[in-house]
Amino acid sequence: MDVISTSVTNLDIHDIARISCTYDVRRYYVIHPLDTQRKLIQDILNYWQKGYGATYNSDRKAALDKVALIQGLEETKEEIRKETGFSPTVVTTDARVYPNTVTFRDLRQKLRDGSPYLILFGTGWGIEKQTMLECDYILEPVYGPGDYNHLSVRSAVAIILDRLLGEVWWSR
Repeated sequence: MDVISTSVTNLDIHDIARISCTYDVRRYYVIHPLDTQRKLIQDILNYWQKGYGATYNSDRKAALDKVALIQGLEETKEEIRKETGFSPTVVTTDARVYPNTVTFRDLRQKLRDGSPYLILFGTGWGIEKQTMLECDYILEPVYGPGDYNHLSVRSAVAIILDRLLGEVWWSR
């Protein structure tokens, strides 16, 4: 449970941007405290948002235009406050259950209220415990039929956004 900083991967940025675009997420924030990682991330974003990649692949540009790079959680919440006029409800994700855990069904219902929500996904060993405890809700874990429970962040984002924002296929 040591606090570490993970390296960002190009695949995570691209895939989560595409997932965010598919589910009509207003903004996909990449939050990283390290200058070296933010420089790498910004180089990737510049290539696809402004550089050759923007003209080479317009679909990828559209997805990556939803990405904003930010240094910390407080700055992210402040940007959302400025953009919407409201403080976001902050929801974290984890493979463990906490006292303020919310179900997918309950959060899906809450998302309909029109207020801003910020859903945090972690990499490596997940989001630090103090951040988890300070958030409004912690989303229940994604469980499969097996005992293994350590999804890649891009897989978790895809599953979770589909459960929260995807079509209601089961009631047809």
